Amino acid sequence: PCLTRLCSPIAEKTGKVLGEFCRCYKEQYGVALFNSVRYEIEGNGGPQAQLLHRKVPLEDHVIYSGNLFQYIEENKKWRNRFCVVPHNYGLVLYENKLAYERDLPPRVLVNSAGYKILTSVDQYLELVNSSLPGVTPKSGHSPILKCPTDFPLILWHPYARHYYFCVMTGKEQEKWRAVFQDCVRHCNNGISEDSKVEAPAFTDAVRMYRQSKEQYGTWDMLCGNETQVLSNLVMEELLPELRTTIGPRLKGKAQERQRTWIQISDAVYRMVYEQTKAQYDAAMAKCEQERPQMESTIRTDMDQIITSKEHLASKIRAFVLPKAEVCVRNHVQPYISSILEALMTPTSQGFAEVREVFFKEVTDMNMNIVNEGGLEKLVEYMEKLSHLAFHPVKMQSCYEKMDQLKLEGLQQRFDVSSTSVFKQRAQIHMRQQMDDAVYTFETLLHQELGKLQGKDDLCKSIQRILERVLKKYDYDSSTVRKKFFREALLQITIPFLLKKLAPTWGGGGGNDLSSVQELAKFQELIFEDFASFILVENTYEEVVLQSVMKDIMQAVKEAAVQRKHNLYRDSMVMHNSDPNLHLLGEGIPIDWGEEYSGQPEAEPAADKRRRAKQVVSVIQDDEGVLPYKVDAEALLQPGSPELREPEEPDPGVPPSSPDGVEEIREALAKESLGDADDPSGARMPQAVPASPLPRADVPSEARVLHAAPASPAPGAETPSPSAGMACHQSSDKETGEEVAPLGGECSPPQPADTTEGGEGVQTEF
Repeated sequence: PCLTRLCSPIAEKTGKVLGEFCRCYKEQYGVALFNSVRYEIEGNGGPQAQLLHRKVPLEDHVIYSGNLFQYIEENKKWRNRFCVVPHNYGLVLYENKLAYERDLPPRVLVNSAGYKILTSVDQYLELVNSSLPGVTPKSGHSPILKCPTDFPLILWHPYARHYYFCVMTGKEQEKWRAVFQDCVRHCNNGISEDSKVEAPAFTDAVRMYRQSKEQYGTWDMLCGNETQVLSNLVMEELLPELRTTIGPRLKGKAQERQRTWIQISDAVYRMVYEQTKAQYDAAMAKCEQERPQMESTIRTDMDQIITSKEHLASKIRAFVLPKAEVCVRNHVQPYISSILEALMTPTSQGFAEVREVFFKEVTDMNMNIVNEGGLEKLVEYMEKLSHLAFHPVKMQSCYEKMDQLKLEGLQQRFDVSSTSVFKQRAQIHMRQQMDDAVYTFETLLHQELGKLQGKDDLCKSIQRILERVLKKYDYDSSTVRKKFFREALLQITIPFLLKKLAPTWGGGGGNDLSSVQELAKFQELIFEDFASFILVENTYEEVVLQSVMKDIMQAVKEAAVQRKHNLYRDSMVMHNSDPNLHLLGEGIPIDWGEEYSGQPEAEPAADKRRRAKQVVSVIQDDEGVLPYKVDAEALLQPGSPELREPEEPDPGVPPSSPDGVEEIREALAKESLGDADDPSGARMPQAVPASPLPRADVPSEARVLHAAPASPAPGAETPSPSAGMACHQSSDKETGEEVAPLGGECSPPQPADTTEGGEGVQTEF
C-alpha cells in the first residue's frame, strides 16, 4: 500500500531526472554527430589491425547449458532447473531439459547487467544487511537465505531482484561462476560501439549529468543498455529517499523486512525502467528526426564550424590552461607512472595468457591430428577451436589475471570508486583478440586445405600458419593494450582534474561569480547557427584533456621503449604482409562441419538444422558426463524427467522436485559426487512484477534458443517422447510460480502477455 501511494512521487522524480538528462543528450547528440562527420571526412585511423575480425560470432549457437538448483522465493523451496546461455549471453531458465527440447516457453529470462556473482551466503548477507541500515537479524535467528549445499551461486543487484542457485560440487560452482561472469561481462557492455553518434552522445550525456551533480570519477552502474543505465541513474537518486520514507514503516522480523525491501526495490526499479524506456525512446526519436537537417548543415559549413570551434578553444585555453598545467604538474604527473604500472602488469599477463591458451589449443590439435589422422579429425577440432574465445572455462585463466589489478592509495586519491570498469574492459579486449586470432587462423588454414597432400603437409601447414598468426597477434595486442592504457589513464585523471578546476571554471559546484561571467562570455563566441555542434563545456574538457595528454602519451611511449611488457614502439608499423587476407575475411563464414562432413548436398533443411544443433549448440566439457548421472533418481524427482528411467506417465500427476533444505540435503547425501554437467535455475517472486526489459530485443534471439537444443555430454541418456516423459505444466499452488500458457506452436512469451507475477517474463538481452 505504501508503494501505491508513492507511485506518483516516483514517476515525478523519474520524469525530473530524465528531463534533465534528455536535455544533456540533445546537446551531446549534435556534438557527436559533428565529430562523426568530421572523422568520416578527414579520417584519422590508427595502425591497421593485422588479424581478421569475425563479423557475426556465435550466431545461432549456445554458449552453455546444464542443470542447477534454484531457490523459489514464493514457496521458499529449491527446484531443479535447466539453464541455457545463448549467444546473446542471457540466462534462460526452463522447467527442465525436456521443456527446452520441446520448444516450450522458458520460465524466466535474466539480463545480468549490473549483477555481482557471489559464491558465499555470508557475502550475500553482508550486502543485504547494508542495503537497509538498522535492520540486521539478531544472532541465532534464521538468515534471509539458507543453502542446502556448500556451493551457492547468488546473483545480487543493488536495485533489481536477486537470483539464488546452488550446485553440488566445488568444481561445478567454479564452472558456473565462470559462465555467469561471462554473462555479466557481456551484458554490462550493452551500449553498441558500432554506433558512432548515439553511443558517444549517450555516455557523454551521462557523464555531464553526473558532473552537474558534482559526481566525478568512474561509475560502477554504467552497465547494460541505455535504458538500464538510465534506470540506474534514476535509482541512484531515488533509492536513498525511498529508504528513508519506507524503511521505518516495514513490519515483521528483520528477515521479513529485508525480503520486503528487496521486493519493493525491484518493483520500483521496474516502474522506473518502463517510464525511462518510453521517455528515452521519445528523445532519441526526436534527435533522429532532426538528424538529416543537422548533417546537411555540418557538411555544408564544416570549415566554418571548425574555425569557430578553434577560435573558442584558443580563448578557453588562454583562460584555463595555465591553471590546468599547474594542477597536472602538482597532482597528476607524479602518479602517472604508478597508475600505468598498476594497469600494465595484470593486463599484459592476461594478454600473454590469451596467447598461451591459443598456442596450446592449436598445438594440441596438431599433435592429435598426427596421432589420430587426417581431415576428419581436423574438422572435429576446428569446430571446437572456432568457439575458443567464448568458452567461459577455458578463457577463465586469462580473465582472472585482471583480478590482480589494484590501484591502492591511487584509487582514493583520484576518486576511482572501483577497478571493475577497467577489469571488464580489458577482459572484453582479451576475448576479442582471442576470437580475432582464431578466426584468422581458421581463414588461413581453410585457404591452404585445397593445396595440401597428406597428413604431414597438413601438420606442417598448421604449424606455419600458427607462427604467422602469433606474430600478428603480438602486434595487434600491443596496439590494443597501448590504447587501453591511454584511455584508462584519461578515465582516471580527467575527472580528477575537472573536479579540481571546477571552482575556477564555474562548472559543477563552482559558484565564483567571475568564473560564471567568463563562461557566459565564451558562449557569446559561438555563432547561433553552430550552437548545436559546439558546446563550451565540451571544448573546455578538450582543453583540460590536452593539458595531460602529452604526459600520458609519453609515459606509454617510454613503457613501449623499455619492452617491459612486450609492447611495440609506436614507430614500429607492421605493414600488411597479407594483402589478400582481409579480402578472405569478407567471404562467407566457414562452417567446418557442413563443408567437410561428407553430407549430401540435397540434405533436407530440417535434418541439416537438427545436425547443426547437435554439433555446435553446446560447449562440450571433455572432463566428464552430465551431473546427477549416478544415482540420479535419489536427487531428481519427476520435476526433472530427462535423467530418469522411462516410466509410464501419469498425466494427472504433475512433476515435482525436492522441496526444502532438508529434503535436498538428504538427496545430496546419496549423490555420488563426480564431475559432470551442471544444474540450473532462476526464479522471480510472484509478489513482485517481472524484470523490466524491452520486448523488441527478444523474439528473434529467443527463437534461436529453441532452434538449438543442447546436445548431451558423452555418457548421458537422451530422453525421447516415447520414453513416456511428458512435460507437465506445474500449477501455481504446486510451485508458487506462474507458468506461461502453452500453445500449439510455442514461442517465447512477450512481456505484455505475462501477468505481474508471471515467471515466463521476458527480460531484455
